[in-house]
Amino acid sequence: MSARQLFSLVFIRKGTEILLGQKKRGFGKDLWNGYGGKVESGETIVQGAVRELKEESGLTVPDLKKIGILEFEFEGVETLLEVHVFETFKYDGEATETEEMRPKWYNIKDIPFKQMWPDDEYWFPYMLRGELFKGYFLYRGQDLILKHKLDAMEELPSE
Repeated sequence: MSARQLFSLVFIRKGTEILLGQKKRGFGKDLWNGYGGKVESGETIVQGAVRELKEESGLTVPDLKKIGILEFEFEGVETLLEVHVFETFKYDGEATETEEMRPKWYNIKDIPFKQMWPDDEYWFPYMLRGELFKGYFLYRGQDLILKHKLDAMEELPSE
């Protein structure tokens, strides 16, 4: 592994519901996911998360709680993706469809795992239980996990 690229992933929660977005183009097209993307140079991970959420959903958030760190490796790709996962129950605005994402609120009992990245089924339960987590996934293509490691954490390293 030579390069490491930072990403954010944000989940908006409301009671027993979670906001997911269906990706309309690019990497992971048609899959449901949280909101986020690449952290740009010069911004912190949180600033990147807030910016991506606003760009992709129209929502603004006063604060985010970091709940997990996930590392993704794709067979044959040099770059390791380091994804910082956040959640918040506080937000302003209404989620709107953008060129990139189509929003939908799901009851946490009805999360559409079959239309999501395969790794989500492994770590979503930690998030839904309120546990911090750190994980690693090695993929072949976009739908086969070759190996993974996932642990609950007492605390997460700061940026």
